[in-house]
Amino acid sequence: MSALRQLGETRQRLLRALLSAQEGGTVELLCQRLGITHNAVRQHLAGLLADGFVERAHARPSGGRPLAVFRLTEAGRELFPRNYGTIATALLELLRDRMGGAELDQLMRDMGQALGQREVAPGEDSSQEAVARMLAAQLDRLGYEAVPARRNGEWQIEAFNCVFHDMARRHPEVCRFDLAYLEAAGGREVRHLECIVRGGACCRFRIGARKAPMRRLE
Repeated sequence: MSALRQLGETRQRLLRALLSAQEGGTVELLCQRLGITHNAVRQHLAGLLADGFVERAHARPSGGRPLAVFRLTEAGRELFPRNYGTIATALLELLRDRMGGAELDQLMRDMGQALGQREVAPGEDSSQEAVARMLAAQLDRLGYEAVPARRNGEWQIEAFNCVFHDMARRHPEVCRFDLAYLEAAGGREVRHLECIVRGGACCRFRIGARKAPMRRLE
């Protein structure tokens, strides 16, 4: 279920009304769109303001009187589903057809390396634990639901949400992105021990020895 559908029906309608109101919406406009009272609109707006989905915009004059205008925040816009997966899968299939599997594999590595090199790298004397915690936090920010874990005397990263799940089932080259990203961001060798898409309980990565500096990709 999308985040939007977890809200009540009236709040969903209110958010959709603001989505289509380019300059924001007044209480009066929302009353007309939703067919509810001014007080009801204000109550729903108060809740959405508190949740950070709506904000007060700069008042705009109308007949000499300033009107309070409400609009969606970025968090509010993110509530609406965006089907990136279908487009990304179609793009991967087109690239594979035109480039071939080997070149697509390298492209995914290059993408992961380029993104990983944007992260703040751990110091040369950082412990394996520190590197695992740093990389887990970076993956978590990307949506992987990742945590550091100590197993059999070594530090690993466990990621419970594969952000490429549907694509990775059809195109295993996608997993090269994760490995290249982690190695570039952490400056360590990384081994993929377990994969959700291949039936694992999580995507598990083992942190290894320090790698030689990589050529930076622009």
